[in-house]
Amino acid sequence: MIVRPFEQIVDEYGPMVLRVCRAVLGPVDAEDAWSETFLAAMQAYPDLPVDANVEAWLVTIAHRKAIDITRAQARRAVPVEEVPERPSTSRRPEAWDGDLWHALAELPDKQRAAVAYHYVAGLPYKEIAEITGGSTDAARRAAADGIKSLRATYAHTTSVGGTTP
Repeated sequence: MIVRPFEQIVDEYGPMVLRVCRAVLGPVDAEDAWSETFLAAMQAYPDLPVDANVEAWLVTIAHRKAIDITRAQARRAVPVEEVPERPSTSRRPEAWDGDLWHALAELPDKQRAAVAYHYVAGLPYKEIAEITGGSTDAARRAAADGIKSLRATYAHTTSVGGTTP
């Protein structure tokens, strides 16, 4: 079997990986995680088995890069107490739905990851369990609990302004 050029992998899976990074990390750090994911993937791609699930492989790398970024943030000095959000219509990450990110940020880490990996990336629960280090049932429960919390909190915050997701 002929190995596809890495450029095709980026074209096919890049948007999905960016959505996952945004759901897990938020709009500010998502592009860094995306870039780091594909840099690491490019180095490892020649050794990837032909029958590997490329989507799950990329989400696993993105998961690890998200952990790295989260750890780095804990060590980084913050020069201001709070940076105000600026509305934008440019369809750039800074214009991303901040209310949804705040609702996602309120979820426990496992729930946020399970929601992102299942509902954004479309991964089955078995693969989510392998990525996050738990059972398939635990991944399913984390995703269900996360969606339940999002429905309760996000629907409440958006319905106040007159729009719903």
